[in-house]
Order: sequence, then C-alpha cells, then structure tokens
Amino acid sequence: MVIKRGLYLIVGLLSLLLGVIGIVVPLLPTVPFILLAAFCFARSSERLHQWLMSHPWFAEALNNWQTKRALNRSLKRRAMIMTTLSFAISITLVPLIWVKLMLLGMLFGLLIYLWQIPELTD
Repeated sequence: MVIKRGLYLIVGLLSLLLGVIGIVVPLLPTVPFILLAAFCFARSSERLHQWLMSHPWFAEALNNWQTKRALNRSLKRRAMIMTTLSFAISITLVPLIWVKLMLLGMLFGLLIYLWQIPELTD
C-alpha cells in the first residue's frame, strides 16, 4: 500500500510539473496533466490534493470536472486549439513519415476525446 501511494505521489508530482510547463510551452497540454495530478494526489496525499483543488489557476476547472464531469467551454476550446498547434508543430518538424502519421492519429484520437467531454457554458 505504501509503494502504491508513493507511485501515485511521484506520478502526480511529475504530472503537475508537466502541466505547469505546459502553460508556457505549446508542445505540452496542460489540462490532461493537471487532471492526472489531481487523480494521483487524491490517492496519495490529501494535503497536495486540497492544495491543487483550491489553487487559483486550477480550482475552477478541477471542481467542474470532479462534480460535473465537464469542462468550461472556453477551456475546452483552448485545450483543443493548443493540442492542434502543438501536434502541428511536431508533425512539421519530424522528418519520418511514419512518425508523422502516428502523430496525426494521436492528434485525431485526442481531439475526439476532448470533443466528447461535456462542456459548461461560460
């Protein structure tokens, strides 16, 4: 049990770090990493989970996700736009055609997933 909590804590901290980096780096999506961090902290550290759930940058989106399983329309739109832009940059920079096709498939899969998430009106 201790190992499992420790693993959740490490994954949560790494996800939080990647999510924060994703705020300024267009190649990293923020929303999925912050959602994953909240999931992991809920299973490993009540103190970190409460901190994240009350953080001014993330609290509204996390509470909407936790209570309504929905995202704010503008947040969902921004996530889709930034995801498309970051994958477009990656696809442009990668020289191998099979990697481009794989990235394109991943992009479509992620966009379909994001599109299916219920949205709250602003």
